[in-house]
Amino acid sequence: MSHRNWRTFFNVWSRKLHRWATVATALPLLIVVCSGLFLMLKKNIEWVQPPTFKGAEGAHAVSMDSILASAITDTNAGVKSWSDIDRLDVRPKDRVVKVQAKNGWEIQVCTVTGNVLGSAIRRSDLIEAIHDGSWFGTVAKMGVFLPSAVLVLVLWLTGVWLWFMPYLAKRRTPERAKASA
Repeated sequence: MSHRNWRTFFNVWSRKLHRWATVATALPLLIVVCSGLFLMLKKNIEWVQPPTFKGAEGAHAVSMDSILASAITDTNAGVKSWSDIDRLDVRPKDRVVKVQAKNGWEIQVCTVTGNVLGSAIRRSDLIEAIHDGSWFGTVAKMGVFLPSAVLVLVLWLTGVWLWFMPYLAKRRTPERAKASA
């Protein structure tokens, strides 16, 4: 295949691949972009993630049992035992422990007094699961979102090629004019 035929083949292939990959990735990419916007702004939008409260001044004196007891007092979270808790996020500088219940509720407990400082639904984990495709299940994550990510990379590569192609063609035109003269 000559140099000119190879370039023509690659240009046509790039355009077709670019067109069909765009169609194939449209919905997964829309989901990733929209959820990504929420994740970028999660510290600015309380609906996504509750703001971090600051605990009372003093030394950290609250035990794990006290943290659990404080979390149990919040009826919205539905915490009855450690098995209802997904994780603890300890913020020593703010003197607060964020108790994240399995149902998505977050209770912030002061590490000095043991008082509940705040309680709200935390949606950032759900949005992150939507963002990476795991919320839709392993089959969707690995069978739709992962191939879509690869296709987006291909879209980027073919898009860069299609963008540079006219500049390369203009650059070669004077060389051909000199060669034929």
